[in-house]
Amino acid sequence: MKKFIILVVFLIGITSFAQNKNAKASIEVDGVCMQCKARIEKASITTKGVKSAVWNVDTHELKLIYDENKTNLKTIQSNIAKAGHDTNEIIATDEAYNSVSPCCKYRDEQVVNEHKN
Repeated sequence: MKKFIILVVFLIGITSFAQNKNAKASIEVDGVCMQCKARIEKASITTKGVKSAVWNVDTHELKLIYDENKTNLKTIQSNIAKAGHDTNEIIATDEAYNSVSPCCKYRDEQVVNEHKN
């Protein structure tokens, strides 16, 4: 009986610490156009564990559904930065940023203004 009680307590403990297979998160990612959208979503969705990634061009909000057992927000943001886009926590290297096409230079005020029109 004692072993049974220990087993039940152990299983309850594991269940309470289990990670979410359908965690939802929203992060800010810089970009200006539909090419940026495709690049950001591809960098996100190709991260193991990411089930859904939808970036909004107007709000710069990336909505994610991912498996916390396989990835985390830092890994996803790191992959987005490697693709050349800044997130609210990780800034893309100059090399990665310079790899995006000229119309996607979201750090350039003139490019941003051109996309507003």
